[in-house]
Amino acid sequence: MKISRLAGVAALLAAGIAQAQDVKVNALIELWYTQMADNNLRLDSAVKPGGASAYYDGMSSGRFAENGFTVKRSEVYLSQTISDSISWNLMFDPNNSTSSVGNNVLHDAVITWNLGKGFVLKAGQFKMPTSYEATIVSAKDLYFFDRNQLNRVFGDKRDRGAWLSYAYGNAKGLNGKLSVAISNGSTDDGSGGKTAVDANSQKDFTVRYEGGFGSAHKFGAYYREGVTNLKNSTFVTPTTIPAGTTAQQIKDNKDKTTLQGLFYAYDTAKLHFDFEYATGLLGRRYPSLFAATTAAMSREHLDQKFAGYSGTLIYKMGQHQVALRYDSLHYNSGNNWYSAANPYKLTTGDYTPKYTETTVGYNYLFVPGKYSVAKLKLDYIMRSKNFLSPRAGQTGEQGGNSFVASLGIGF
Repeated sequence: MKISRLAGVAALLAAGIAQAQDVKVNALIELWYTQMADNNLRLDSAVKPGGASAYYDGMSSGRFAENGFTVKRSEVYLSQTISDSISWNLMFDPNNSTSSVGNNVLHDAVITWNLGKGFVLKAGQFKMPTSYEATIVSAKDLYFFDRNQLNRVFGDKRDRGAWLSYAYGNAKGLNGKLSVAISNGSTDDGSGGKTAVDANSQKDFTVRYEGGFGSAHKFGAYYREGVTNLKNSTFVTPTTIPAGTTAQQIKDNKDKTTLQGLFYAYDTAKLHFDFEYATGLLGRRYPSLFAATTAAMSREHLDQKFAGYSGTLIYKMGQHQVALRYDSLHYNSGNNWYSAANPYKLTTGDYTPKYTETTVGYNYLFVPGKYSVAKLKLDYIMRSKNFLSPRAGQTGEQGGNSFVASLGIGF
C-alpha cells in the first residue's frame, strides 16, 4: 500500500473518529535537519569491511546523511475506553512504508483488559517491557533528537504477544509494577517483530520490575530471552572452531538471544538525570559479521555478548533546557571469535564494534511548562570514528560528527 493511500485512509478514519466523542485522537509530528561534519559518507559510502553496516545503527535512517531534511515522525494515536475493564489503543505512522518484513506503518495495536486488584492483561503488537527510554519514555518526551544507541537497537522494537502486569503502591509514595510477557520473537530485531507471518514455534519470554518513589525517582530491571526459527538443517558449522568449543555446542546455541539491564531516573522541575546499563547475547541480532569474506560464519561466537550504557543530564530553566548525554554500545564485548586473530583489527583500521556518542544539546519550549507540546531541539553529536572505511589516500579511522535540528509538535 502506498504512502498516499495510507494518508487518505488515515484522513477518512480521523474524520469518522471525530464524531465519536469517547475516542481520543493524538498526534506527533517531528522534522529533522541534519548536517554532518565529514563528507566521507558522500565520497565513500563503504562502511566496515564485509558490509556489516547494520552494526552501527542508523546508517540508512538519514541520521548520517551529509545534510538533508527528514520527516522523522508523523505518528497518529487512537485510544478508547470501552468499559471499566476494556480499552484499546492504536498507533501508526503514515511516513513509514511497507516492506518485505511486514507492515511497518502499524506500530501499536493493543487491547487492554483491567482484571482488577492491580492486574492488567494486554494483547497485540507493542514494545516488550524492557529498556527504560524506549518503553517508558514516549517519543514526545525525549530530550534529544533520538533515543540512545542501546534503546534504539534493543528496546525500540515491536513484537506480537501478551503482557500481564501487577501494580501496587501509590503515585506519591513507594510504588512498583511487575510485568511478564510472551511474544513471537520470530525474526532478527531489524524488522521489529512486525513480520506478516509468525514461523517461530519457540517464543520470547520477558520480565521486568519497575519501581518508583513519588514523581522524582524511577528504577527497574529487566530480562528477555528467546530463540528463533532458524532450522538446524540450514545451520553451517564454522570451518574454524575456538579452542574449548565443540561444533555441537555452537549448533545448539546458534540463535539464543538475551537482554538484561537495569536503570535509574531522577526528574524534577529543574533537573533530570538517568542512567541505564544492559548486556546479553547477540544471538539472532546481526547473526553474520564479515559475511562477504566468511560465508560459513553463522555467528561470531557461541558466547558473543554485547554491552551498552547511557547517562543523561538535563538542566531546566523555564523555556530553556541544556542537555548532555554519553552513550556507548559494544556489539562484542568479549574477546572470542572464530578466526585466529581479532577480525576487527585490519591494516586499514580498527573496526571493533564499540561505538560511542557524546551529545550536547539545547531545547527551546514554545509553551513553558509543557515540554511535550512543541519544542525545538538543537543537538551536536560527537561520534567514534570506526564505522567508515578510509578512502584512497586516507589512513586510520574515518567518520564524522553531526548537527541535528529537530522541530516537534504534539497534541
